Amino acid sequence: MKGSENSPPAFNWDEWYNTVGGRTIKIAEVDAILYKIKEFQYPKFNGEVNKQQFAFENASAASEAIKQKAFELGADEVGIAEIEPSDIYNGREVTEKYAIVIGQRMLWRNFQEVPSNESAIECLRIYFSLGEVVIALAAHIRSLGYACTVEHPIGDSDVLHVPLALKAGFGELGRHGSIIHPKMGPLFRLGSVITNMPLAIDKPIDAGIAKFCDNCKACRIYCPAKAIPDERSEQAGKDHLGNYRYKVDTGKCFPYFAKHNYCSACLPVCVYNHKEWAKDFEGFKTKLFPAVNMLAAPSPVDPDIPKHVYPRIKRDIAVEQLDE
Repeated sequence: MKGSENSPPAFNWDEWYNTVGGRTIKIAEVDAILYKIKEFQYPKFNGEVNKQQFAFENASAASEAIKQKAFELGADEVGIAEIEPSDIYNGREVTEKYAIVIGQRMLWRNFQEVPSNESAIECLRIYFSLGEVVIALAAHIRSLGYACTVEHPIGDSDVLHVPLALKAGFGELGRHGSIIHPKMGPLFRLGSVITNMPLAIDKPIDAGIAKFCDNCKACRIYCPAKAIPDERSEQAGKDHLGNYRYKVDTGKCFPYFAKHNYCSACLPVCVYNHKEWAKDFEGFKTKLFPAVNMLAAPSPVDPDIPKHVYPRIKRDIAVEQLDE
């Protein structure tokens, strides 16, 4: 199955970094995690498939077993979606029918200040941790006699994790372009395992999050690059619930992201569900709203490389005036 012509091209961070003068963030712990992902996780993506195939009673039983295993391995959320051309990057092709979408929450205690070294390290830590879950789940599926492919949360994926997660019931798309989960809020990351193992799929949910986002503008107000829109965009198309999407100006977002510790300010400032999702139940003393460092935003960059379409939000207005 080939990716839809309307799908975005696969994203190339290195090319984006080159257009903004390179990745200027230098954090030893981040570099160490990136090294571990590339050197120790990437080689584990493939493995032998057991010639004896385990026979599940039905697709529902198979789904329940796979979900249970994923939770045992450390997943905080699991859902299953059927892959469609719109879930595949333009120019890519997959032979698998189903995506097992895995979510793992990031630690709220490391987002008390953003951008910061702590928040940057946590973003990479969860990519590695979630990568371990996805790789281990793929190995388990192969041991049952079913071929599968690892779609690493930070790797060169063929599928789009967010649309698949929405179809798998993870939540709704927020104003900031990330999924807001009813219990985890927006502070989590996604990875997938795709396979032809017969599985029962989950359904999208309507938890009223879209309506909440229409009234709340916290992420827009506290976006240092002012890249988050006031209104939904017809040009962005509709989400799984029929709402026109909010479309982030990545020409503003990514240069700031590349310069200031992978930013991520839009996620911890989200106030969905009165921030019940942000409470830390492991004995750490935390506050419910982070300190946001509104550092100077670089000029927008619109590189001439394959990229998804984004609006140029209020490019004719100075960043300082957008707060007025």
